[in-house]
Amino acid sequence: MADRYAAARTVTRGRHPTSAAPRSRPTPTSAPDSERHRPARARLASATTSGRAGWVARLRSARALSVLVGVLCVIGLVMVGSASPVISLGLYRSPWTIFIRQVMWMGVGAAALLIFTRVDYRKWRAIRGPLVVVTMALLVIVLVPHFGVTAGGSSRWIGFGMLRLQPSELMKLALAVFAADLLARRSDRSTDAKMIIVPVLSVLGVSALLILKQPDLGTALVLSCIAFGILFMGGVPMGPILKVLTAFTALAVVLSLADPYRRDRILSFLNPGAHQSGSGYQVWQSLIGLGSGHLFGLGLGGGRQKWGILPNAHTDFIFSVVGEELGLLGAIVVLGLFFALAWFGLRTATRAPDRFGSLLAVGITTWITSQAVINIGAVVGVLPVTGIPLPFISFGGSSLVITMAAVGILLNIAAHERSAPFALRRRRPPAR
Repeated sequence: MADRYAAARTVTRGRHPTSAAPRSRPTPTSAPDSERHRPARARLASATTSGRAGWVARLRSARALSVLVGVLCVIGLVMVGSASPVISLGLYRSPWTIFIRQVMWMGVGAAALLIFTRVDYRKWRAIRGPLVVVTMALLVIVLVPHFGVTAGGSSRWIGFGMLRLQPSELMKLALAVFAADLLARRSDRSTDAKMIIVPVLSVLGVSALLILKQPDLGTALVLSCIAFGILFMGGVPMGPILKVLTAFTALAVVLSLADPYRRDRILSFLNPGAHQSGSGYQVWQSLIGLGSGHLFGLGLGGGRQKWGILPNAHTDFIFSVVGEELGLLGAIVVLGLFFALAWFGLRTATRAPDRFGSLLAVGITTWITSQAVINIGAVVGVLPVTGIPLPFISFGGSSLVITMAAVGILLNIAAHERSAPFALRRRRPPAR
């Protein structure tokens, strides 16, 4: 046994020195200096959250948009319930009829939002043509006697029994899908202005003329904002856009001055004090309501202008009721919600996985934002009164449902967004 022990010691001494040495640990210099000097808790948190960064980035915009739209809808229900009892009692002999209808329309809009959230936004490209053609046909039917429903001096609706459809609202979605698809398919020819501008402006021009015949200047302006917003963000050169925009502005002014009703609205906008008992009465009473609210408002339900003094207090001028009852702080909250919605909508556009999704998100965001700006601008007297509702807050049927359906499409785009933003192709190509 002693001989075997000695032999084993001899074999051990004969091995290569490195074979018996323990495995060396990595030196601290193998890690970057920035990582080596970070606290251990920060490194652990970074390692823990790195795997979650993808789904957090995907859900962030969709979740934020869902919350913003939900809060705006709740504010809308509360304010319609506060602003409508007087007019509802006079029209339907019940102070709650308008509010109940708003709840019903809100439910239909929520269902449309959920359905369109689950529909892949790319599928809208397949029906862009039929959607535009059908909507154009509906706009023509509105102007046909005995088919179009007239209310407040405008023929904007088609009646189906107890239901009314406003085709001009559907035209906003149709134009956004059509323009986004066109620019996505012809991205390699964006320098050729005619190939891009002519088809888009043809659809815009025909639909805007039909809508101006109703007459509905506000919706025509929103359609113009959608088209020019998509063209600009799509990389179309600014020169042709400015020329066409100037022509459209001149045409809108001429048509407005040719119509006595619109001309009076413009004159009252230029000097509301001189027309406070005539065409400027509505704006003047709106300003009185806003001024009465001061900082904190008169309290929910405590407004005075809705008692038969301010016309359309529950529809076009509901923002005046917001300022009167919730004060300047309440009005700022509503403005902040729309600003946040615009920001997250544009961020969704920059993170969309393809060009069509980016441009469609731009169109929907421009639609909602421009309509809010035009409505609030008219209520506070800085823009002419055009008669369009405040999205999600004003009482409305087809307008509310179609707008919420468009938000569903925007949420679907946000659900597909990339974890890291990529630049939207909106820069103009270099001059050749």
